[in-house]
Amino acid sequence: MCRQSETFLIAPQRGCYDCCIRCIGAVPYPSLVATLLCYAGVALFCGCGHEALAQTEELVETYFARDPKDFEVMASFIKYFQFVIYGLASFFFLYGILLLAEGFYATSAVKQTFGEFRSTQCGRCLSLTFIIVTYILAFIWLAVFAFSAIPVFFLFNMEHTCHNINILAETTPSINQHSWICMDARQYGLLSWDAMPGKSCGMTLAAICKTTEFHTTYDLYIATFAGAGVTLLALILYLVPTTYNYAVLRFLGRKGIR
Repeated sequence: MCRQSETFLIAPQRGCYDCCIRCIGAVPYPSLVATLLCYAGVALFCGCGHEALAQTEELVETYFARDPKDFEVMASFIKYFQFVIYGLASFFFLYGILLLAEGFYATSAVKQTFGEFRSTQCGRCLSLTFIIVTYILAFIWLAVFAFSAIPVFFLFNMEHTCHNINILAETTPSINQHSWICMDARQYGLLSWDAMPGKSCGMTLAAICKTTEFHTTYDLYIATFAGAGVTLLALILYLVPTTYNYAVLRFLGRKGIR
């Protein structure tokens, strides 16, 4: 009686253990990691990008443009892009869930975790659709990644210019030695060419670099650039297992395993 009861108690434990191993084996770990990276990258890009745009509007309007009309185009662009950021956050939240679900489906189909599971023609077409859409998104996000480097490049040059001005101010007593060093926002498309003054020079520029607004905007754009890079990495990481799983499903379909 004791041996029978011990066997009765141990058997369910083994069955539960086997079930847990099956479930763990069915988890698409690359897709899961890519989803987490995608959410982290999009959150960083959208959150920091939204605040960076608001800080940019204040910075340029205060130090580079006297007439509000000179800043109308960029102000409209900033407001428009802030709404685009809201849409991007919502889209990638839903698309990440769909890709993760497709990863679970494809992984189960490839590993044949459950004996009754079979891939279908519709499932393979769905996997191909996700691959194509993800490829398109990766190319689009590559352009976003490059575009997000522009404000970082502008602020980096501005900080470097301020550093040179401070060095000249310490080594040369004459004001004229560093008053010709300027930073022109019009050259980077932030303002129209007829905007006045459109640029900042000498110690005025050095004073701007010491403000809290400048350092906050610089840090936010760096975080935005990093978020775009993480999102691009996540999309590439999505493509690798998704393409592999689709290739295996096609192979199984040709072998008659449907």
